[in-house]
Amino acid sequence: MSRRDKSDKTTGPAKAARGRSRVVNTQPEAGQGRSAKSRRTREPIESGSWTASFVFRHRAGNIVIFLALGIAAVQLFNLQVPQAAGLRAEAASQLKVTDVEKAVRGSIVDRNFDKLAFTIEARALTFQPVKIRKQLTEAKEKSPTAPDPDKRLTQIATEVAAKLNNKPDAATLLKKLRSNETFVYLARAVDPAIADAITKKFPEIGAERQDLRQYPGGALAANIVGGIDWDGHGLLGLEDSMDGKLSGTDGSITYDRGSDGVVIPGSYRNKHDAVNGSTIELTIDDDIQYYVQQQVQQAKDMSGAKDVSAVVLDAKTGEVLAMSNDNTFDPSQDIGRQQDKQMGNLAVTSPYEPGSVNKIVTASSVIEYGLSNPDEVLQVPGSINMGGVTVGDAWSHGVMPYTTTGVFGKSSNVGTLMLAQRIGPERYYDMLGKFGLGQRTNVGLPGESAGLVPPIDQWSGSTFSNLPIGQGLSMTLLQMTGMYQAIANDGVRIPPRIIKATIASDGTRTEEPQPAGIRVVAPETARTVRNMFRAIVQRDPMGYQQGTGAPAAVDGYQIAGKTGTAQQINPACGCYYSDVYWITFAGMAPADNPRYVIGIMMNNPQRNPDGTPGHSAAPLFHNIAAWLLQRQNIPLSADPGAPLILQAT
Repeated sequence: MSRRDKSDKTTGPAKAARGRSRVVNTQPEAGQGRSAKSRRTREPIESGSWTASFVFRHRAGNIVIFLALGIAAVQLFNLQVPQAAGLRAEAASQLKVTDVEKAVRGSIVDRNFDKLAFTIEARALTFQPVKIRKQLTEAKEKSPTAPDPDKRLTQIATEVAAKLNNKPDAATLLKKLRSNETFVYLARAVDPAIADAITKKFPEIGAERQDLRQYPGGALAANIVGGIDWDGHGLLGLEDSMDGKLSGTDGSITYDRGSDGVVIPGSYRNKHDAVNGSTIELTIDDDIQYYVQQQVQQAKDMSGAKDVSAVVLDAKTGEVLAMSNDNTFDPSQDIGRQQDKQMGNLAVTSPYEPGSVNKIVTASSVIEYGLSNPDEVLQVPGSINMGGVTVGDAWSHGVMPYTTTGVFGKSSNVGTLMLAQRIGPERYYDMLGKFGLGQRTNVGLPGESAGLVPPIDQWSGSTFSNLPIGQGLSMTLLQMTGMYQAIANDGVRIPPRIIKATIASDGTRTEEPQPAGIRVVAPETARTVRNMFRAIVQRDPMGYQQGTGAPAAVDGYQIAGKTGTAQQINPACGCYYSDVYWITFAGMAPADNPRYVIGIMMNNPQRNPDGTPGHSAAPLFHNIAAWLLQRQNIPLSADPGAPLILQAT
């Protein structure tokens, strides 16, 4: 049987189907019949017999199709799977909510825990100008009875300004409401009750918590305490330098919301409680600070000085009891609008040439090294040539028989340089370092200057003729007062500090480490110098035995101190002005048992602090010392002290 015969055995539907699947073209061409040849040519196809080439093409086609489908599947996977993951993440993020609990800023208090700065809860009023105006416009288009958008904004501005006592006023608010910003603050530091009333009446306005910093004393100690910006971060003073401890740590909690905005039960997680900021306890006494600040401002106004500053230290501990500048800003008001006020702290940031106050270094050195004694009589000429420079006293005189005590009591430049020559540059330079000059006190206040002491290897021939009389070097008022604290404390200098302790929100108290004392001179040397410097405030109707700072005296108490007058540098020529001065005073009260050390700096006063003719800081020292001794009920000096001989007869 032939292949055709075998194939013919297939009958019915199966045959027909097989014929349809294999036949390419079974119809004869027009006008032609089916010849035997044509039938033979087509028989292999009609019979289902596969040629090698067709099988190859068929398999290759299948492979191509499978590859195309595979590539499409991979591309579909690459497109859909990551997108699905992203969509799932986006959906999850839309459900996930994290609420932040703001930490309350810590307080700043004085040594008696009177608050100088603290925080109360407040609100900031917010508005979304573009969004709200669009909503108001759409509402008006849908309903003629809806309020006119501009009239609504005007109403909001007018009524909100009235509730805020016109701070800001209606015009300012309306400008913000009409702005093209997406978000604006309408007002800050708003009382919560007032904010609630406003947002209830005007739902277009939002309110967010924004704590309000309170400064109950206004400008009191502002040069120390400083201030914050509108976001509650430290901007000036201790608010800035202690911002990390005052700020605390915000808390947070994460949870999920459903599409209806309802919290999904059991979804709370990652809860972190807020840790409120620490309280900073200072060494200052706000009562002393208030009085000193008042006296400083009065002295500035009466004397015509450009600036006046004062520092009060505890003689035994070096703690700062008061540190005052004139024209201090008020942190309870907008700091940005107080550009005419003193924003810094001159007592630590602004060094100056101290003048004769620096003569305590020479006095301490000659006594410490046994180079003189208080009663030695020196024949002091009217001038001296030292290092190629001729230096004279502030008054003309011939040879004067001044005692060593009298050299300082009369503030003789010539006598001081005669004694400095005995000390020598090396020992003198070493003593400057012991007194803390040329180095920061690290009191804990921002912007502190180290002042300037020229390195000894850079001294010229004239340097040693300037330094002992307080020219050619600079110091801050705090450094200057610290020098006298060393003598008040029997020769031990305690670096000043103003931060007493830090108290965490849980009540844990951490005392600020007490600075280690530096031995400057022996106790006996310090006591001798204290007694010698009583000569500065000594009175004598005849004038021979009167010191240069008699107005600093306080009846009933021994007072020791030193006046200072230093020419200021003219920046135009790098030379000294002939009529522009730094006027200083530093002293101890009482001298026989020191409790307080007071430093005064006046920048070019035209008169005395009380307005009388003269250029002396002694009257301001007197006012502060007398008030302190009386306020603290310090016993009168048991011994007024024997009269001192300044000028031998």
